[in-house]
Amino acid sequence: MSDTPALRVADLSQNSPTSFDIRPDSAAMTALASELDLRGLRKLRFTGEINAQNQRDWHLTGMLGATALQVCVVTLEPMTTRIDVPVERFFLAGMETSDEPEVEMPEDDNAELLGSHIDPQAVMVEALALAIPHYPRKEGVELGEAVFTAPGQEPMRDKDTRPFAGLAELQDQLKKDH
Repeated sequence: MSDTPALRVADLSQNSPTSFDIRPDSAAMTALASELDLRGLRKLRFTGEINAQNQRDWHLTGMLGATALQVCVVTLEPMTTRIDVPVERFFLAGMETSDEPEVEMPEDDNAELLGSHIDPQAVMVEALALAIPHYPRKEGVELGEAVFTAPGQEPMRDKDTRPFAGLAELQDQLKKDH
């Protein structure tokens, strides 16, 4: 899905914003929907601009709009999810990185190491993947309690799995006995 090429940092203006407006065609949206395990994408648009922050860093701000077709996890019926989210990324030249297997997450998860290019399309795909509900549910649909047990047995319910649920009953019983 490379309708919009990545922007070479050396070509970006330090004095004025570089605008972008990405509207993938239907083939690109079909491929992206498949990649994100969606039933489809009806609309997808990512607009914004890239501004110089100082002599070396860059700031991308944008607005992501999408209409995703998903399946309700409760009813398994098709549903439409509308996504309208602001997107912000900081591309920092002096950002520290580590090759260690365990590292602490930075405070600002919108910061990335600046490379030779800034790719608004890659930012769009990442932002869409983060914004899509992983367990979509139609409005007003509740999951309710499922109870399974062998014939002749007392079913175990959700409240039975809570270790301290019976303490209130025991306290009440102790108060009555004394």
